Amino acid sequence: MNVIVIGGGAAGFFGAIACGTANPQAKVTLIEAGSKPLAKVRISGGGRCNVTHHCFEPARLVANYPRGAKALRGAFSRFQPQDTVQWYESRGVKLKTEADGRMFPITDSSETIIDCLMQAADRAKVDLRTGVGVKTVKQYQDERQQNYFQVELKNERVMKCDRLLIATGSNPLGYRWAKNLGHKIEPAVPSLFTFNLRDSRLQGLAGVSVNNAQVKLGTGKNKLEQTGALLITHWGVSGPAVLKLSAWGARSLFELKYNSPLQINWLPQFKQEELNQLLTSLKQTNPQKKIVNYCPVELPKRLWQSLINYAQINPEKVWSEISKKELNKLVAEIVQGQYEITGKGAFKDEFVTCGGVSLKEVNFKTMESKKCPGLYFAGEILDIDGVTGGFNFQSAWTTSWLAGQRSP
Repeated sequence: MNVIVIGGGAAGFFGAIACGTANPQAKVTLIEAGSKPLAKVRISGGGRCNVTHHCFEPARLVANYPRGAKALRGAFSRFQPQDTVQWYESRGVKLKTEADGRMFPITDSSETIIDCLMQAADRAKVDLRTGVGVKTVKQYQDERQQNYFQVELKNERVMKCDRLLIATGSNPLGYRWAKNLGHKIEPAVPSLFTFNLRDSRLQGLAGVSVNNAQVKLGTGKNKLEQTGALLITHWGVSGPAVLKLSAWGARSLFELKYNSPLQINWLPQFKQEELNQLLTSLKQTNPQKKIVNYCPVELPKRLWQSLINYAQINPEKVWSEISKKELNKLVAEIVQGQYEITGKGAFKDEFVTCGGVSLKEVNFKTMESKKCPGLYFAGEILDIDGVTGGFNFQSAWTTSWLAGQRSP
């Protein structure tokens, strides 16, 4: 059995290794257009490689996938983060769990993961070919009515295989080959990005972070919201809350050309009335303290000062001098501040796209195409994407492992 895997990223490598391990008699060839494979693995997580997430319950795990949750639930019952941890640790790579659940190699270096995958590919007798571009992929039938694939390389050479795994990530070429082989492609748009905000309230606050903020897009049935850490940047806002919201709102924000109202609640642990009562009580308990110097809630001082200014309160006023109208305006600014997204920024730790091969056309027990027997998909070429935290790598490990398990 001849197997060709196109794409030398996380999914391509893991799929080739899984296939070579499960089918020792198979000839497995891994083709990568670039000179260095595993490029995204190398730079992911700031060069540390966020391998997976410490969430070992498939039902909870799938909640982190804006697209692909339903299809992945069964897949995760066969290969999930716990299996990923065991796979790496059985090959000498120990992982550690950080406070937010992200898992990294204890070396804090993506090179540890790359070395492990390269060695595993070598042991599985995977024929790795780098710097080899693919021009076309076609399917034919032989005289016995058996399907086979013909892969034409950019150097004009032609390779044939019985099975083909396409793991080309968000590369448009992969989408084109899948479409030519009969698959529907959901339009690809960016996911996991930061928000650009041009707003005087945030000027001079770059580097200020809030541990627990809530960000909202849209209203009514179309409302999306996320809560978590938020970081103010030179161009707008970033941090887990923003990145998760960008993933869930990827399509709607694309359609809006990344121009949309954004509501920020800097203190979601308080109901609006509770916060109003707390601040009102300071008029009696701390009447002579300047409002600018005395913040009774967990907000960074510079942000507190900025919100006071935006609420048009004289920062030299003491608490007893604050009017009810001023107080109401300050509370509204804290819990339902209205901002405007004017564009998107890159998130350098993860590069993720939503869209890809329609999941309805793939058998998630084997990752084989329902349209084209012998064709398999794994990783980001599928219409699957997760929020930040190791979930995108996990879907790559899972789908590629399943694809590689198929026996002749």
